Formats: sequence, C-alpha cells, structure tokens
Amino acid sequence: MLTTLIYRSHFNSSVTFSSMFNMVAQANDHNSSVGVTGILLFDGTHFFQLLEGPEDAVLQVYKKISQDKRHDNLVELMQDFSPGRKFGKVGMELFDLRQHDEESVLQAVLERGTSPYKLTYDDRALQFMCTFVEGREKENYLEIPSKDHWRFVADNSNAASLSDSDINVTEYSFAFQPIIDPLSQHILSYAAEMRTVNGGSASSYFSAISDEEMYQVDLRSKAIAFRQASRLGLGEKTLTVKLLPMSLIAMPDAVEFLLNEIALSGLVAEQVVIAITENGFISRDEAFIKAIRRLKQSGMRLAIDDFGAGLGGLLVLTRFQPEKITIDKDIVSDVHRQGPKQAIVQAIIKFCTSLEISVIASGVEKTEEWMWLEAAGVNNFQGHLFSEPQLNRFPTIRWPEMNDG
Repeated sequence: MLTTLIYRSHFNSSVTFSSMFNMVAQANDHNSSVGVTGILLFDGTHFFQLLEGPEDAVLQVYKKISQDKRHDNLVELMQDFSPGRKFGKVGMELFDLRQHDEESVLQAVLERGTSPYKLTYDDRALQFMCTFVEGREKENYLEIPSKDHWRFVADNSNAASLSDSDINVTEYSFAFQPIIDPLSQHILSYAAEMRTVNGGSASSYFSAISDEEMYQVDLRSKAIAFRQASRLGLGEKTLTVKLLPMSLIAMPDAVEFLLNEIALSGLVAEQVVIAITENGFISRDEAFIKAIRRLKQSGMRLAIDDFGAGLGGLLVLTRFQPEKITIDKDIVSDVHRQGPKQAIVQAIIKFCTSLEISVIASGVEKTEEWMWLEAAGVNNFQGHLFSEPQLNRFPTIRWPEMNDG
C-alpha cells in the first residue's frame, strides 16, 4: 500500500551545514534502495519532508529519521494513502529555501511531480508544502527543549491517608489524583475516581449490575467521595467527581441529593466540580439539559471530561458552557510529535479562551507532552507524570524544577 508521510523538524544548530548536505546524500541513496521517494525543504532552521513509498518502508525510514540527533522537535503532520506517487524521480531531493524565492520553489516542486495527473495547489500534500514555504504557520512551531531540562521533585506536604474507620466501605471506594498548575506548584483540585475496594475500575463494578442499579450507585457513591475528601483535608480546594450523564435523568432528585451530601460532609457546593464524559452527553434530550441547568444553578461547577473522545461536546457548547473541560488523554498522548493532535489542542484552547472556559490536560505521562502543552497555553494538568491516583489517599506530588545549567 502506497503511503505518504509528511513531517516537520528543527535543525540542530550544533550541526554544520556541510554535514547536513552529506546526510541528505546518504538518505537519498538509502531511500532509493528501499523504494522511498520524496521532497525535502530546508529554510535554514526547519526541515519539511514528504516521504512516499510502501507503508512499511516509509515507516522504517521515518523511525530512523526520528532517532537522528541532527534535528529535534519532529512533528508528524500527515500520514495518508494514495493511488500513486507525487514525486517519484529520486530518493529525495533537497530544496534550500534560502537560495530561492517562494514562487520559484513552488514552481520547481510542481515540475518535479510524477503523478499521472498534473499536481495542483489543491492537493493536500502540496498545501502543506505551500504553508511551510510561505511561513504561514511559524507561530505554531512550538519547539521544546530536551526532557533533561527538567527534574521532578517529590513533595509529601499535601499527602494524606484515611484511617480504616474513615474508609468504612464494603463495595467501592475512591482513588484521588491532583489537578495542578505545575509551574506555580499549586493544587487546583483533587479528582476522585470510583474504584472497587480492591482498587479495580468503576467499569468492572458496573458491569456486574443492571443499568438501573448502575445509575443509583453512580449517584449515591458521590456521598463517599465527599466524605473521604473532607476527612483527607480538602480544605478550600475543589473536588472533581465524575457522574454518568444518565444519572442526572434516571435519578430525579440527583442535584438535591448531591447538595445534601455536600453539606453533610462539611463542604460547599461551589467547591464541587461535576465532570460528565463528553461521549455520554445526550445533547438533544431536554430532560438532560434541564438537569444540567439545575446543577449549575445549585452552585456546583460543571466540567466536560474526556473532551475530544466523543461527538457531543461541540454541540453541547452551543446550549450551555461548562466552567472547565478536560482534554482526552488519547489526544494528549504524544501531542509533541503529532501535528493533527496539536491542531486540535490549539483549536480547543482558542475557543475555550473565547468562552472563558478553563482547559485541563489529562493523562500526561511524558515530560515532552507537558512542555508542549504548557507552551501551547495549557496551565492545568492531571497525569502520572506528576502523581499517580491513590486509593483512599491524597498522593505525593512531583513538582517540576529546572535543572541547573
């Protein structure tokens, strides 16, 4: 299967230009031998490369490129399939943009085309190339340092555990994970996630009961989350709890129940954030919309969880807006290397800024993910990089500190 892969990277300034040209010559020979062809553009700072060939061969070439220390900040912009090659004459041809004006470079690229149909500027790959040559996206080239730039220092000052008498549950409990602003070393909230008493997932518990029971348990379990968070010393911080959207409809007294349990736990409604998963939204159901309005009127805050994983989030934002959204962990994963994910995150940040909605990145596991998201404008994070969720306790937090030198 013929594959087209396009990436962008940053030239390592410690490498000489002469060695770069040698690298291109070697790559040209190797690529030709494995059936990979394409175009390479260089503007003195950045590379832009289009690779074409059999899928396995292209991916192997890209893997080798990714490991080359002569450039960094590799971002995959596109991987697609096509019936034929656009550029099939050589293994790789280099265009140094410093020696040509925009129009002549683009015309030269078009002339190198080997597609049965004449290449035109409405071709998606050519559009990527035009954008790079014209420098229209340079403000979005978020280049991050090596992960060794930071170290993470454990802080136990907010850690706390429940006693056996405080836990006092027989079927399910809660694991807590902080939502933080890493650079200011500030805890914004604790996310409480339902677990079995042995630490199993909520889904494993729900799978053994009926839907009706599931919605009852989902709602009633929040009383335990409120009580445990209070006894762990939540103080004036907020508590984020997940709620199934249907629980708000199937349980008519849901909001009143939550308010009563919040008060019994010594908390106030304004410090509770109800997080509803995007792919569970019932955006056209008036009963659901009314329940959300009652929830917001009560003083509790609303968050859309796993934003980007479902289909209803954007439509819901036209009817009401949450105070927070949490970007889905699958979008966050390797965001520093994948152009489509970067474009999605930047779009989320832009419309959330316009709507005054706070953005949280969840599932952050790599230093590079955090650095790129921070550079993009995300300040609030949840993930194993900083702290693992712990059953019946507030866990240790690892704060980032810049390495000396």
